[in-house]
Amino acid sequence: MSIDTLVQEFSQIAANPKAQLEAYKKQGKKCIGVMPYYAPEELVDAAGMVPFGMWGSNDKTISRAKEYCATFYCTIAQLDLEMLLDGTMDLLDGVITPTICDTLRPMSQNIRVAMSEKLPCIFLAHPQYRRPEFGLKFCVDQYTNVRTELEKIAGAPIADEAILNSIKVYNKSRAARREFAKLANEHCDVITPTKRSAVLKAAWFMPKAEYTEKLQQLNSELKALPVCKWKGTKVVTSGIICDNPKLLEIFEENNIAIAADDVAHESRAFRVDAPESGDPILALAHQFADQDYDVLLYDEHSSENRRGEFVANLVKESGAQGLVLFMQQFCDPEEMEYPYLKKALDSAGIPHIKLGVDQQMRDFGQARTAIQAFADVISL
Repeated sequence: MSIDTLVQEFSQIAANPKAQLEAYKKQGKKCIGVMPYYAPEELVDAAGMVPFGMWGSNDKTISRAKEYCATFYCTIAQLDLEMLLDGTMDLLDGVITPTICDTLRPMSQNIRVAMSEKLPCIFLAHPQYRRPEFGLKFCVDQYTNVRTELEKIAGAPIADEAILNSIKVYNKSRAARREFAKLANEHCDVITPTKRSAVLKAAWFMPKAEYTEKLQQLNSELKALPVCKWKGTKVVTSGIICDNPKLLEIFEENNIAIAADDVAHESRAFRVDAPESGDPILALAHQFADQDYDVLLYDEHSSENRRGEFVANLVKESGAQGLVLFMQQFCDPEEMEYPYLKKALDSAGIPHIKLGVDQQMRDFGQARTAIQAFADVISL
């Protein structure tokens, strides 16, 4: 199968998750919505159900969700509720709601009220002290509760062996996505920013075994090509999510390729593997404990500005000339972190721009001007 055909298939899936959901339901499969982020999807997969990513939408307008959400909630959370209310995602059999930030924390209650308890909502509280024994125990307790609630929806117990098998499936998928991100940098003449985004986004709407098989085909086709001699510029992207095709098309208009990313919706989701043996719930807890360099996770070495240095090194190691930070509107953690991130980037001599974005953006004039000017600066 050709690269164009494979990319087109991923793009169609990424652009129409509702069609995916309807197809799985017609096959008799149960589907569980998974809100951002670091939820143990492996438990859903082990239960024989399909994990379905919920990261808002670029095509919808917030209307009914306003009845339940404060105006300062980020659009990702509001649009997740909107899609449950307007029928886009009402075929889900349940929703896992992590509480990784102050906006996500009350969303389970909003969903429960809005959906009149017709949709099971599984509350998930991650520990901020992830590595100490008490943090691991707390995480195990939380994941055990998620497992119990998923068993109720599935109507059958989830065996340890099934979880360990799902961990292997997910580790294989994460490895394939890491390889794709590297190959996309080497073949940015073929994998444009919009195509890169679509391929990675499709992973949220497919069973991982199915997705990984298709992605490995794409990786094989890309590896067969000679490494391109890119004459444009390259950047690293950072933020929670940057999947808007209209925004990414501006990169392509200005001959900008994405060398790597520090995006929660993309590479942060597949940076870290889980142990493949022992107690499977503890293995998943260790995986979360090993997550690092994320603005929403407590850093035990916070005085050292490790995340800023990590992002700066990512730019250097990827061969990029600068960084584009997609700042989610009304995201307090990102806004508070920015001075420290800017300090690290400035110290490393790395040019960057900060773009305020949300999923209700319809006018890209300012973003286009900023990206054009940035492209001119970093190409000098």
